[in-house]
Amino acid sequence: MRLVYIYHSGFVVEAEGFSILIDYFKDTNPDPAKGFVRGELLKRPGTLYVLASHFHPDHFNPDVLKWKEEKDDIKYIFSKDILKRRWAKAEDAFYMKKGDVYQDEHLTIRAFGSTDVGISFLIEAQGKLIFHAGDLNNWHWKDESTPQEVAEGNYLKELDIIAKYTQAMDVVMFPVDPRLGTDFMRGAQQFIDRIRTGIFVPMHFWERPAEVMAFAPYAESKGCRYVVLSVPGEGTDI
Repeated sequence: MRLVYIYHSGFVVEAEGFSILIDYFKDTNPDPAKGFVRGELLKRPGTLYVLASHFHPDHFNPDVLKWKEEKDDIKYIFSKDILKRRWAKAEDAFYMKKGDVYQDEHLTIRAFGSTDVGISFLIEAQGKLIFHAGDLNNWHWKDESTPQEVAEGNYLKELDIIAKYTQAMDVVMFPVDPRLGTDFMRGAQQFIDRIRTGIFVPMHFWERPAEVMAFAPYAESKGCRYVVLSVPGEGTDI
């Protein structure tokens, strides 16, 4: 398998016989001929799964629904809030809420919760467990809040639910967002403290990849391979 960074929280998992595109916001290049998704992924043989964790425009682009005109073997799996917000119609996708499961001959997808909108995804495919957090994180904004307003209880509850299902994952894509200020790595630290993670890939860092390198020593101390993918189209084997 191979993991390819598209942009922001958008990634592609390439596997034998299928591909998974998660939280597409925009392509790696505005030129369709040069963009990884439109120039390569839509032409790749096998099923293409297009997943969206919630309706926020930096995680869901409704243009993905036009791709079924270019590719026959495409399946859309969206969080239910996208349907509720009328960003897509009932017949456009398979919709998931927390606790739901999608399964077919290639993969199993379990929907866990979020501390913002929508869901997070745990994908089981070809013997690997791959987690995409969506907007699940300890969104504390501590530098701008009083201690009473810094509520991480909801995040820790979601983490408990995930940890009850599995204590180990092969790949985790998780927000490490410097905009949070002093403790911007806290949610990621809490995650790998609870769940043994093989490869940890930060996301949602916007144009500040150099800052997320600060999490490398902690991640590596927990046995993670810490992989920062910041150039659109860049990838790593998983």
